[in-house]
Amino acid sequence: MKITAIESFVCHARMRNWIFVKVLTDQPGLWGWGEATLEWHTRAVIGAIEDITPLLLGEDPTRIEHLWQMAFRQHFWHGNGIVRATAISGIDIALWDILGKIHGVPCHKLWGGPVRNHVRLYCHLGGGRMEDFYETKPADAERFGDLARQAVAEGFTAFKSMAVPETMPLEGLPPIRYAEACVRAMREAVGESIDIMVDCHARPSPRMGLLFAKALEPYDLYWLEEPCWPETLDDIAHIQRSVKTPIATGERLTGLHAFRDLFEKRAASVIQPDLTHCGGFTEARRIAAFAEGYRVAMAPHNPQGPVSTAASIEFGFATPSYIICESVHADVPWREAVVSEGFTVEKKGRIVRPNTRPGLGIEIDEAEVAKHPFQQEMLQRSFYKDGSVGDW
Repeated sequence: MKITAIESFVCHARMRNWIFVKVLTDQPGLWGWGEATLEWHTRAVIGAIEDITPLLLGEDPTRIEHLWQMAFRQHFWHGNGIVRATAISGIDIALWDILGKIHGVPCHKLWGGPVRNHVRLYCHLGGGRMEDFYETKPADAERFGDLARQAVAEGFTAFKSMAVPETMPLEGLPPIRYAEACVRAMREAVGESIDIMVDCHARPSPRMGLLFAKALEPYDLYWLEEPCWPETLDDIAHIQRSVKTPIATGERLTGLHAFRDLFEKRAASVIQPDLTHCGGFTEARRIAAFAEGYRVAMAPHNPQGPVSTAASIEFGFATPSYIICESVHADVPWREAVVSEGFTVEKKGRIVRPNTRPGLGIEIDEAEVAKHPFQQEMLQRSFYKDGSVGDW
């Protein structure tokens, strides 16, 4: 059995272009699907996939570890950069899909079988409006409360929001009070039985991140995410030690070595590797072994397309440290038309029952994808009050 081609399919989905990766074999009807979505870098990722493809053509698709090592270590430049790591991830996910199909079992059974009966989902409420970030307006806090109630009405027992505003390296009380008001409104809206996460999106400086963490500590968050740049792991570790709130990070880290440093510094209670960026299933399983050793929870980053979601869920059923899965369910109205899925979602509690089909249990409708060709992603620009560049 040999790999005969690796194809990329771009599907524009409002905020991002989904990049689906199809690995074909010389066996009729046998192929695998992966995803390598990296918003604002779509053309670069497709180019990276094309660069890696000659290494893998003619190779046995079941030698997944061997092929991963080739894609990562050949061409001299290791696959640590986000573009190449994402390309490797998409191909790797597709190879595991093929292996599951060969053996006629879901991917999670290739990794030792299910370790849980269901996977819980959480949704994302979005963020505040820039014009409100420097002035606490009751209407905006009320809007967060309304969104929180809506999420619970839709069956979610957990949700995340970007209630922490963009700030300069040091600011006064207004952004702190803004975040407090929004989080207070959400907690009062849903009570203590619902888990609330707040995503700082790595916008604050380490000092501002600590101030936000201290201010939001009374609201008993499930986690506070990326309170400062992931490049400053020592500062994330300091914030982790300074508050009782669990700190989450890792969506922008690629590869085992980056996570090794995070674990050694005890920088987080929750790690969030993205299966479409960190190195696919092959590298994610190594990261998960580290997480288990350090007793750190896993909650993969997953704001992308339907293949990413299927992969994240499949991974969750075989990973002991996995606690919850990010869910995108309202990004584009035709999302379900693009994919056929093997797992089922129960609205009450928003829990997922296991996929029973081989591999990832999904199939992509290429004709439907073709209806949504590449478009330039919406520009996301952020500036502070003085006109200097901020982190989006």
